Amino acid sequence: MKGEFNMENQTSHQEGEVTKKIENQTAKLPSDLFLWASLVSMGVSLSLQCMRHKHLSLFVGQWAAPFLLLGIYNKIVKTQGHDKES
Repeated sequence: MKGEFNMENQTSHQEGEVTKKIENQTAKLPSDLFLWASLVSMGVSLSLQCMRHKHLSLFVGQWAAPFLLLGIYNKIVKTQGHDKES
């Protein structure tokens, strides 16, 4: 079927040296660190909004999504074990 994903057809890809080094370091961080960073950024944003610092509040509030995405990346690296292939 067209567009169907098949694991058997997937070729093996090796990670670059820089990626391996980054994944090696980020795998040492606990996954909940990124969740807490996201929650703290939302709390700080709320506090700034209450203090009428609208632009700074919006800036800090936008950090929540990247923190959560970094947490997802961290979890994928840990569960998929890309660092174990080499």
